[in-house]
Amino acid sequence: MTLRVGLYDDPLFRRHDAGRGHPERPERLDAVRRGLLPLEPRLELLDPREATREELLRVHGAQHVATMAGTQGGTVRLDPDTQAGPDSYRAALRAAGAVVDAVDRALDGRLERAFCAVRPPGHHAEPDRAMGFCLFNNVAVAAAHALDRGLERVLVIDSDVHHGNGTQQVFWTEPRVLYVSSHEYPFYPGTGGLREVGEGKGRGFTVNLPLPAGCGDAEYSTLYRGLVAPLGRAFDPQLVLVSAGFDPHVDDPLAGMRVTPAGFAAVMAACLETALGAASGRVVVALEGGYDLDGIAASSEAVARVLLGEPAAPLAAASPFAERMLEEYRRFFGEFWTLE
Repeated sequence: MTLRVGLYDDPLFRRHDAGRGHPERPERLDAVRRGLLPLEPRLELLDPREATREELLRVHGAQHVATMAGTQGGTVRLDPDTQAGPDSYRAALRAAGAVVDAVDRALDGRLERAFCAVRPPGHHAEPDRAMGFCLFNNVAVAAAHALDRGLERVLVIDSDVHHGNGTQQVFWTEPRVLYVSSHEYPFYPGTGGLREVGEGKGRGFTVNLPLPAGCGDAEYSTLYRGLVAPLGRAFDPQLVLVSAGFDPHVDDPLAGMRVTPAGFAAVMAACLETALGAASGRVVVALEGGYDLDGIAASSEAVARVLLGEPAAPLAAASPFAERMLEEYRRFFGEFWTLE
């Protein structure tokens, strides 16, 4: 069977102005497209739509949406790291809308998988504030949309090197969304400790996998194969959303991890494994961070090849440290989940 894999991009994303010299720059998307160029004949190129106000309000407060709308046509500093330029609001609407549209197409059977090459990114945006380069929380808006369409189990996997504080906050008490994040820790934004597991009915449905700086392919592949994939099997999601950050890359200037494109392919293979049950293979990937252009290009290609059905290349055996970390994390989350 030929997999239908969508690719979302829009020139408007490049008009989001994060500020002079900012690492979250338009060239990031050019790097994605450079990496995907050999694969474009196998991808369905799709135009994003804008997220509606109703879709945004499932995640964000009305005042936050109004504040973002008020930036249109001007330049507004939202926090020390985050700026909205004249076209940023419309770009943010379309970034969230791209992921929502991909969810609709996947649920309607019009595609199996999608890669949303969007900016601004989203996972740091909280219900009532922009932060960490993010204006609206693209993946959270898409997950809430999937719930509104009647899904009962949505898995969000966040592989960005920074913890997705915004996504965690949105679904902190929500048992219909399992949020799993691997990230460098301690690091920006300071959240994402192992014992942050959610509250109330959502207790156990937030899974944080904090990693020390210096982790690479062995640690990531061991953790995703040995813990993330079993968590996915236990939860049996009806849809999988991936906040794909390429900033764990070995050459990324903003972090201290050592993942190669082969490691990102292994991570994506584990993400796909979580979608083998009720999700029927439905996986939507949205770009988050990643700031080394060559690293973005090579990693995007590696991930897209896996989305298209190519096997991830085998990696070297796990390190003793990776095995110890996996054992510790499996023991901890065994309180909440039956891991096989």
